[in-house]
Amino acid sequence: MSENQVFKTPTQPLDLPSKGKLYSKESPLSSGVIELNLPTAYHEDILTNRNYIQQGLVIDKFLQAIIATKIDYNELLVGDKNAIMVGARILAYGSNYTFKYTDPSTRESEEITVDLSQLKEKEIDWTQVKEGINEFDFTLPMSKVTVTFKILSHKDENNIEAELKGMQKISKNMSGDITVRLGNSIVAINGNRDQKSIRDFSKSMPMQDSQALRKYITSVTPDILMKFNFTTKSGEVVEGLSLPMTVDFFWPDLGV
Repeated sequence: MSENQVFKTPTQPLDLPSKGKLYSKESPLSSGVIELNLPTAYHEDILTNRNYIQQGLVIDKFLQAIIATKIDYNELLVGDKNAIMVGARILAYGSNYTFKYTDPSTRESEEITVDLSQLKEKEIDWTQVKEGINEFDFTLPMSKVTVTFKILSHKDENNIEAELKGMQKISKNMSGDITVRLGNSIVAINGNRDQKSIRDFSKSMPMQDSQALRKYITSVTPDILMKFNFTTKSGEVVEGLSLPMTVDFFWPDLGV
């Protein structure tokens, strides 16, 4: 290697749960595959940056540095971002993720190791997808209103978080997680795309309609399944346990 030759960081392709089907054809994400840089000491610097940690930005800064494909990070669908997070963690520390599990019946703790490479993607009915368009239609069971909604992106989640924080500043007793989330997910009510009408409808939607809509949104949202099965020391089989995203996920004790 010559003195002027710059070392190029190797990259690793990662399949996105969305298959790229919900992005516009102009987006690099529409290919359904993204390239990740192999983590380096530079990426370790990001994970230990105190300012990023205090501001709650460290994971996003880390993922933005890991992604080699030139994309608009705000455009990333949440499920795709989750898959990138798991993929980056595997590249950084290997596929084994060890954490403590407390048996709710015995209150005894034990260490569990999950192979992250074995996590599966959600099964999606792709016939419901309008390729290249992030929009779905659903007729509410009670009111019979047709709702058009989108799958949330990283930008949408940030908007929701900011809106909820703003509500909390006005009153600590205000809780609007469901209505705010619906207001950001819904893009039209019977074809009407007026934002005020959508927000008003989100707040007045019958509970059965709200529950049915949220269940359907979950069913068509591409994602990686953060669940696993295991057998406890006592021999009890635990199924569908959610993978805990603790501090050890990106800051494991490496004994160094």
